[in-house]
Amino acid sequence: MNILLFLGSSVFLSSSVPKFFSGKLCNIEKDAAIRSLQVLRQTDLEQVFTITQDEVVERCKRGDTSAFTQLYHQYSKEVYNTIFRLVPHTGEAEDLLQEVFVSAFQAIHKFENTGGFRAWVKRIAINQSISWIRKQKKLKMVELDDTKTGFAEEESIDEAHFSFKVEEVKRAIEELPDTYRTIVQLYLFENIPQEEIAIMLGISYNNVRIQYHRSKQKILKSISEGGFV
Repeated sequence: MNILLFLGSSVFLSSSVPKFFSGKLCNIEKDAAIRSLQVLRQTDLEQVFTITQDEVVERCKRGDTSAFTQLYHQYSKEVYNTIFRLVPHTGEAEDLLQEVFVSAFQAIHKFENTGGFRAWVKRIAINQSISWIRKQKKLKMVELDDTKTGFAEEESIDEAHFSFKVEEVKRAIEELPDTYRTIVQLYLFENIPQEEIAIMLGISYNNVRIQYHRSKQKILKSISEGGFV
């Protein structure tokens, strides 16, 4: 068993316990060792104890349940926030969170470490959230005729107008129709390109652009007038 010997701010590793060990760490008095531990820099501890994400994922692939738990505790809050932006109902979002991690752990052998576990599990969360919304018949995608939408005018929206408080913007986003809100959340908060959003939602890229710009108009109007009319 390894023993960590804390000497000042340095960390040394001893592979065995000396036979003459009698309440001291290699002739270092216990109280001195404690004082050394108290002043040990956090960076030193992190270098010794930190396990990389790749190592944890590999343990998951081998069926290590403690590694599953570690990943859940590390990413569950962030994943929940992603889900809640799309499904703003506490109970449903919590249920989806559990389902997302169950799905992730069941498919962990397919994860290839190329884009990071965070991005991978968040994409699972987004897909399952969209599926949930569809099942609830709350997300009805409508193909718009972009020749009749006045898109050129919508392109000219001055984004400088959006110098409002974060709370106001969030409240306005929550009031958007489901389709508009979903597009805004995916594009602004999850940084998903509009081309990918179109594929995820099963609509054309032009329609995503149109609905995103319409969303901005509605947000601006909501904030300016104190609510949609």
